[in-house]
Amino acid sequence: MPAPKSSSLDPADWDAFTELAHRLLDQALAHLRTVRERPVWQPVPEAVKQALSAPLPLDGRGVEATAAEALRSILPYATGNIHPRFFGSGTAGNLLAEILAATMNANLGGRDHGAVYVERQVIEWGRQLFGLPETTSGLVVSGTSMATLIGLAVARHHLAGCDVRADGVAAVPARLVGYASSEAHSSIARAFELLGLGRNALRSMPVGADYRIDPAEARRAIAADRRLGFRPFCVIGTAGTVNTGAIDDLTALAEIAAEHGLWLHVDGAFGALAILSAEHRQHLAGIERADSLAFDFHKWLHVQYDAGCILVRRGDLHRAAFAFRAGYLEHAARGPEGGEPWFCDLGSELSRGFRALKVWFTLMEHGSGGLGMAIADNCRQAQYLATRVFEHPRLRLLAPVALNIVCCRFWSPDLAADQLDRLNAAIVADLQESGVAAPSTARLPGGLAIRVNITNHRTTAADLDRLVDAIAECGARRLAEAPSARTTAA
Repeated sequence: MPAPKSSSLDPADWDAFTELAHRLLDQALAHLRTVRERPVWQPVPEAVKQALSAPLPLDGRGVEATAAEALRSILPYATGNIHPRFFGSGTAGNLLAEILAATMNANLGGRDHGAVYVERQVIEWGRQLFGLPETTSGLVVSGTSMATLIGLAVARHHLAGCDVRADGVAAVPARLVGYASSEAHSSIARAFELLGLGRNALRSMPVGADYRIDPAEARRAIAADRRLGFRPFCVIGTAGTVNTGAIDDLTALAEIAAEHGLWLHVDGAFGALAILSAEHRQHLAGIERADSLAFDFHKWLHVQYDAGCILVRRGDLHRAAFAFRAGYLEHAARGPEGGEPWFCDLGSELSRGFRALKVWFTLMEHGSGGLGMAIADNCRQAQYLATRVFEHPRLRLLAPVALNIVCCRFWSPDLAADQLDRLNAAIVADLQESGVAAPSTARLPGGLAIRVNITNHRTTAADLDRLVDAIAECGARRLAEAPSARTTAA
């Protein structure tokens, strides 16, 4: 039998490919360097949408033409979150980390190779940062939504009162219920759905004027549920609510969890990393008592998407909730099949990308001190923006500024509350479509707010001044229009 022919997908001309790669890197770096010169966001033209809706190609166009198409049709139309007036982030150094990660093409499901030790190092740094014990295990995941799902899955398995992995939630002796602030992120309710608990099993606790959970209400709710025959199993604290950046009293919640034998999960999507700042870490007192902690590197650590983290206080419980090894994945004492424990025993994914490298790269490049200073800068900028809003006759603050989120509102005495809601929604859309800035909105007791969440190391006071001026100009222009137009979102 003749030997089969083989076709490689490597470049036919490595020198030409190398030259193209250098040109592409130069253009990527120029894109980052000149970010201020472009609109924050711009719509994708119809012609580009058509080009990106083409049928599956049978014959390849080659790397040169493909790269040119990517530069023309994809790069210019990003979300915009690297721009200083989108208020998101990302670093130039991560571009280099992503090149290395793509070169390695590592699978972090397990085995014994260098990428595994990088992720273990990142998890260990996280453990040290938050003061968790040496028994802590963890994973670098896509984001806090996945991290929360994993953390609550461990809690469910540990406290269900039955072998929930084998028999499912139908075998649980009494319905499991948990407690979180009414300001908690929607990913928590979604985790309850995916875990088979149902969103109604998540009790929404009221907050005070500071947007923090009321611990006394949580205690009353736990007692009431026990009287009704339910099985409380977790209490969830938020370190940086999505609307206002408020941080729950984590020490009080830890005490409640200890008193009632509950699991304490902390959603620290961005706010947990305020622990890097000497000026703000006191707000996170009690976080070291969490049974599980979810947070994002791609927010306040300025790492490119996607990169989140789950830390679980007891690694034995973490493994018990997920460990399962098929025959073809058996451990070996030698070679690449070693490297126990494997990350696939700590979550639902066997195939996992090398997200940890960009986190490691960022921490190595800037250090925890440098990143902490960037976080403190953003908090000072939020206070500056709040002052500008307070001093402006047409703007109103709608919530206290706890960390880095400012919620404000364009105001007119001539408009009713619902008209002001529509006006402010229109202002946000105007700002986004103009490319000047990209704030979001938040629904608060005082009405629809213009929400500015500053997690960008490129943002300056000048950017915030321009934002305030643009909000005022948009609002004034719409007020000057006909009544039917001024209260209708663009």
